[in-house]
Amino acid sequence: MDKTTRTLPAHKHIALVAHDNYKPELLRWVKENKEKLQGHFLFATGTTGSMLSKETGLAIKSMISGPMGGDQQIGAMISECKIDALIFFWDPLNAVPHDPDVKALLRIASVWNIPVATNRATAKFLIESELMNQEVVIEIPDYDAYLAKRT
Repeated sequence: MDKTTRTLPAHKHIALVAHDNYKPELLRWVKENKEKLQGHFLFATGTTGSMLSKETGLAIKSMISGPMGGDQQIGAMISECKIDALIFFWDPLNAVPHDPDVKALLRIASVWNIPVATNRATAKFLIESELMNQEVVIEIPDYDAYLAKRT
């Protein structure tokens, strides 16, 4: 597929997602990084967003709950270049009923080449990177070229 570029802004649009068993871990991570996160635009699936906002006071735009389609809403935002990074504390040891949605979310984040953290260590690397607060040019699929070839 042909590639083009996209500039991620200095103030990133960050999606926060966590499976039930990992919500406490994500909450702890968000509290530890609250000051750094305040400079960005935060989005989350419904239950996670409500919990994080209530517990931290951060402004978080919540989608609907993941199992009800929130993962897909975040995925759509990624494909529309409206999400710049994904922090997704997923549970690799327990299957969830909406597992196909989870895989689709991770797949679409990879397709659109955005930074993704699926655990605390990677999330720490992302949030502490100097690039988190700078404009960054990334390669993304050239969707216009893709459409032109198909029509």
